[in-house]
Amino acid sequence: MRNTFCWKRVFMGFSALMVVWLAACVKNRSYDVPPVACLSNVKANATYSEVKNLYKGETIQIQEDLIIEGFVVSSDAAGNFFSVLYFQDSPSNPTQGFQIEIDLRDSHLFYPVGSKIGIKLKGLYLGKSKDVFKLGGSFMSFGNISVGRLPAAVVNEHIFRFCNGDAVIEPTQIVISDIEKEQTNTLVTLNDVEFVENVLEQNFAEVGEETERLLTDCADKEIVVLNSGFSDFQSETLPDGRGRLTGVLLRENDSYMMRIRNLDDIDFDQERCAELIDEFTSEHILISELADPDNNASARFVELYNASDGALSLKGWTLERYTNANTEVGSKIDLSPLTIDAGGYVVISPNAAEFKSVYGFSPDLAVGTNSPADSNGDDNLRLVDPFDTVIDVFGVVGEDGSGTDHEFEDGRAVRKPEILKGSTTYDFKEWHIFNDSGDAGTTRLPQKAPDDFTPKNQG
Repeated sequence: MRNTFCWKRVFMGFSALMVVWLAACVKNRSYDVPPVACLSNVKANATYSEVKNLYKGETIQIQEDLIIEGFVVSSDAAGNFFSVLYFQDSPSNPTQGFQIEIDLRDSHLFYPVGSKIGIKLKGLYLGKSKDVFKLGGSFMSFGNISVGRLPAAVVNEHIFRFCNGDAVIEPTQIVISDIEKEQTNTLVTLNDVEFVENVLEQNFAEVGEETERLLTDCADKEIVVLNSGFSDFQSETLPDGRGRLTGVLLRENDSYMMRIRNLDDIDFDQERCAELIDEFTSEHILISELADPDNNASARFVELYNASDGALSLKGWTLERYTNANTEVGSKIDLSPLTIDAGGYVVISPNAAEFKSVYGFSPDLAVGTNSPADSNGDDNLRLVDPFDTVIDVFGVVGEDGSGTDHEFEDGRAVRKPEILKGSTTYDFKEWHIFNDSGDAGTTRLPQKAPDDFTPKNQG
């Protein structure tokens, strides 16, 4: 009897161990768990704004008996969220969202989407990272307290569900260009969006890595979609087509991102956007002034002029510099940030601070030294449109400008006002050239900044 009893205890212990082992191997995050206790006799006594106003520039531990409430909008059921719970102040048309860091796996089983929850704030830490507020526990980083995950053992001491009030979340319907800061941490639906073409055959995420995939709309506005390399859909191929994408709107300072909860958050049932033509050419964009002041090399600049009767985006345009007698491009400026008004000028400077100090206003584009805007007067320039067509030139590529009719060392090259089109070959007759030599028909008259130069004005 003694041996029988002993073996029975061993068998029972082994059985219990097997149950634990099997439970640990469950991969489906939807298995049943005991229901979370709810509370009905507790009320919120603070707003999100009041809580955020407690922050005075550094992480604090909240000492007041404050309670806020909200509706859960995130879910870790598919593994794309981890150790964080996002909630907003209303199931529809929310005004603010919040987040709390928790060291709790499968939180969707306790706080499913739409749950009305309360947060008991006393003892929690409030901090701010990249201009976004968050709640949670604490950890030390380089001697400073930061907000970290709230330990699983005390999560239910701070987060509870209301017995009544669970709701269906209605995502805020927006387009990328209408995103507002107040929508951070809330559930939104972006309409008429698609993944950019160069990622279409890729998976949602690289294995084990947080992965960014770029989303765009038909107006070429873009936003990043964040996907976890541990999510259930990591290996799925990004969908083609266009439609809606729902997710929690995240933010880091002025940069916005989306994180979906599962693949049901994507519904691309329309054809992709027609290709947007936003690159244009014109023979009426020309180089109008080059500056190499005798008294201040840091005040150099290049000026472009639009002789047409319509404004033009310079997206895809470049300005190339061929140093001395070189036939290969030595440096290049991407002019894409610029739009040039009808009859207007844009000025490009290699030293924006010095330019403003000398000429009294800021350049339209600040670039680096040794760029096409930083020529010492013996280099050659080409203005190229988005389709690799040369629209205008200054100088002769392959010819050092020293001693030629296109040298403007210590001086200035300014286009004559009657010239209204660019030229693919250099024509000295279109220019007034000032320098320190007077060779080849140029004018020997060194130019001094600012008086001898006319940036953004006809010379």
